[in-house]
Amino acid sequence: MIDWSEQGLMMRDAFRKFVDSEIAPNIEELEHGDTPPYDVLRKMYKTFGIDDVARARFEKQIARDKRIAAGEAVEERKKEVDPEEAAEAAAMQIIPIIELCRYSPGLITAMGVSMGLAGGSIMSKGTIRQKERWGLDLLTLDKIGAWAITEPGSGSDAFGGMKSVARRDGDEYVLNGSKTFITNGPYADTIIFICKLDDGGPVEERKVLTFVLEKGTPGLVQSKPLRKMGMHSSPTGELFLEDVRVPKENLLGETEESPSREGAKDNFSTERSGVAAMALGIVEQALKLSVEYARTRVQFGKPIGEYQLIQLKLAKMEVARMNIQNMVFRHIEMVAHGRRPSLAEASAMKLYAAQACMEVCLEAVQVFGGNGYMSEYQVEQLCRDAKVLQIYAGTDEMQTIHIARGLLQEGA
Repeated sequence: MIDWSEQGLMMRDAFRKFVDSEIAPNIEELEHGDTPPYDVLRKMYKTFGIDDVARARFEKQIARDKRIAAGEAVEERKKEVDPEEAAEAAAMQIIPIIELCRYSPGLITAMGVSMGLAGGSIMSKGTIRQKERWGLDLLTLDKIGAWAITEPGSGSDAFGGMKSVARRDGDEYVLNGSKTFITNGPYADTIIFICKLDDGGPVEERKVLTFVLEKGTPGLVQSKPLRKMGMHSSPTGELFLEDVRVPKENLLGETEESPSREGAKDNFSTERSGVAAMALGIVEQALKLSVEYARTRVQFGKPIGEYQLIQLKLAKMEVARMNIQNMVFRHIEMVAHGRRPSLAEASAMKLYAAQACMEVCLEAVQVFGGNGYMSEYQVEQLCRDAKVLQIYAGTDEMQTIHIARGLLQEGA
């Protein structure tokens, strides 16, 4: 894949029109007001029929799961998939991410965590009953989800530093602990809560369990949104659990043998691949704004775009845009041919895309000079938003470790 298809360009233009009419005019309220992002995301879902597509896929999956549970034979042979059609389908999922990130990357974070991480966890690891109870509402954004793994004392060392615990008590579990930096935490209706089983054994050897919690459960406190550097349109909060009682029905998969550690790693791999698409949207907008400004801003009697140092900045920004776009296109081609990126490959995508995005945004601020430091110019917001791409879903330092381990294991 070397460019968007005609259908992809039509989709891009449609989403761009939606963003320009529904998000750009309201960006001040989304960024600095008290308006959560969910209503505008639901409007987008309905405008483009995303909720109907999600509902159809859900019903198809549930019907298949029920046939398997009833012991009926299910055709496991994979249908011949046309790589071109598969690439088109993958592109249709990525284009909205890029377009939304031109103005509000936080919307993608809020949507992706709710639908992808929370909803995806239930749909991949949950029982039929759990999927029917919680899955569909998350996939359609009728309800908002959160995925809670990070704790005050455990960032990159998510499992090693995890202190949140679940204790067996008859047919129930009693949960205690706290989580921080939780996207959608303040407003989430459904929370995927990851903790360790308190079975008296060594802490490092304890099982990692995943529970589904509902808003309003006694003992569960969801904080107000935290103040932060960027991604203001994505609410982030803390969770506090004190003797929260849940039945076994709330244990994801309804078994303690479900591989929660591996499930979390799969989510990280998916999330890291998506960062490249987010970075591409931010970079495209930062470059577009910088080129326009360089053409019109006059200093010492001529547009600043005529000065070679400014031209060098613009050229490097374009090189970064091309590189990130090529990584996104490669990812689409991999999906089209039935390949998922390894954790190391996803980490490499994230590492480069996040660093390049941050560099482009800093250069955009520099092109704008004093104006770039002012909130009325969008490059200031893009620069703040870009920074978290180097932190969440694994810091740059952690990506380096995963890439190197992948190379060393390959060599072995």
